[in-house]
Amino acid sequence: MTQGTYVEDEFQRDTTYIEDRVTTDGAGEHEWPAEPGRYRLVVARACPWANRAIIVRRLLGLEDAISMGLCGPTHDSDSWTFDLDPDGLDPVLGIPRLKDAYEKRFPGYPRGITVPALVDIASGRVVTNDFAPMTLDFSTQWREHHRAGAPDLYPEPLREEMDVVMRRVYTEVNNGVYRCGFAGTQAAYEDAYERLFTALDWLEERLADRRYLMGETITEADVRLFTTLARFDAVYHGHFKCNRSKLTEMPVLWAYARDLFQTPGFGDTTDVVQIKSHYYEVHRDINPTGVVPAGPDLTGWGTPHGREALGGRPFGDGTPPGPPAPAERVPTAHNPLVGADGLVRR
Repeated sequence: MTQGTYVEDEFQRDTTYIEDRVTTDGAGEHEWPAEPGRYRLVVARACPWANRAIIVRRLLGLEDAISMGLCGPTHDSDSWTFDLDPDGLDPVLGIPRLKDAYEKRFPGYPRGITVPALVDIASGRVVTNDFAPMTLDFSTQWREHHRAGAPDLYPEPLREEMDVVMRRVYTEVNNGVYRCGFAGTQAAYEDAYERLFTALDWLEERLADRRYLMGETITEADVRLFTTLARFDAVYHGHFKCNRSKLTEMPVLWAYARDLFQTPGFGDTTDVVQIKSHYYEVHRDINPTGVVPAGPDLTGWGTPHGREALGGRPFGDGTPPGPPAPAERVPTAHNPLVGADGLVRR
């Protein structure tokens, strides 16, 4: 669900979220303790902000500590819903709409019902929907519950530079595609378009001689960029008019995106059928007919990328995650590169 307003016909995302955090001991004001089994991460595979939480949870091996509820790809103006589950009810929370968890804590909640959201299972109340710190907290506050071999996605020596890079990726790319798609005038669109492709050109240059955004290993910065790149040709190029170049026509970014897609945790969490369903069916102001395009062909995501020549170790001193749990696997029909074990075939 896209929250935003217009200022001089430019789309501006509403970034007012529930700022509670889950921390190691939960000792601070508006903090909750990191207790395994206490929270349910509610997501939708279609949403790029939720997709990053799915990826980080999987890379760190937090599946046993934080359960995951999956909403369907479409929603109405009221709420994301659990229409993929039997009887339309989340099997753990027992609710049909994510809004119910928001209302349980904040009756008459006045803002949009967004994913990802962490919900306290016992009380049924939403804890936070503040997606940016949520995944950083998965790395730093849940460390005791990471799997053996989990990568360090937010390494301390890189944090100052990482924060700068991630801020530019967010403002110019992650949110930049939305500024193009929801621009209210030609001038606002053209400004957003120019900013987006200036940033993509910067990323082409940055990644030309380094395998990942911060160097030799995958970090949260790569997770945040990947979720936009994974949707670029299927949605943003046409639906959001980000059409100077397709991802497949940007050689460095295309190779980088394929490298990540073929890495456990990335492509195996990507459901292109749900992604297209969400954008083309929900955004009727942009696509009044609700017709969902049949393409693009996804087989190119499995082709060799050649990024190994730059060196690097994807997981640093750690190891890749194992196959996803059967209940959390993307259907092969939704991603033809995903095998029966839930992993991407090369």
